[in-house]
Amino acid sequence: MSQSPANPLTPTNFVIVDTGCANLSSVKFAVERLGYQITITDNIELIKQADKVIFPGVGSAEHAMKNIIVKGLVTTLQTLTQPVLGFCLGMQLMTESSTEMKKSSTGESNSNTVECLNLIPTKVEPLQAQGNRLPHMGWNTLTKVESHPVLSGISEGDYFYFVHSFAAPISEYTIASCEYGSHFSAAIAKDNFIGCQFHPERSAKLGSKIIENFLALDPQELVSQ
Repeated sequence: MSQSPANPLTPTNFVIVDTGCANLSSVKFAVERLGYQITITDNIELIKQADKVIFPGVGSAEHAMKNIIVKGLVTTLQTLTQPVLGFCLGMQLMTESSTEMKKSSTGESNSNTVECLNLIPTKVEPLQAQGNRLPHMGWNTLTKVESHPVLSGISEGDYFYFVHSFAAPISEYTIASCEYGSHFSAAIAKDNFIGCQFHPERSAKLGSKIIENFLALDPQELVSQ
């Protein structure tokens, strides 16, 4: 059952992981609009002690993973037991690896496999857009939604805001899917780790609903998932 938003004056032990990527402030504002307090930090002890952790990101997996390694966050993120919610690139970094295409000095494209955090055993590949323009940018509907506490109140056909050129395939860890040339995972989950390929902080009321579901959920709700 969804709880009422926390009183803005009541401290909440929620953190946004500072991966050195952009978009952190917009995620913080989205949480604060719901009446919660949240801290952006790369402090290992604060992250470990948090009740809920949000893991956002934009840009390339290679750049983000380098930041995470430099900040000494890999082991910390891999051993978290509290609920963790990843947004966009943050979701992709939860997987085993991401295959990014890089241009060489001659202009040729070469695949570059980036080892990620391996929290959810699936891999990110270039989105098979079948001739559609990349990146996949804008509003799109969910084509399938599984039962999951973070998706409470979310239905097939609901619109969310996407910006990405890479995607995780449909797998046993898919809890919501979307189609853009091909079907891909719009959200994935395993144990306490949940990721959304779309941007909840930019997805209006339904995006806010997902953030609120996450911040209000009882961790025991994830045990049966």
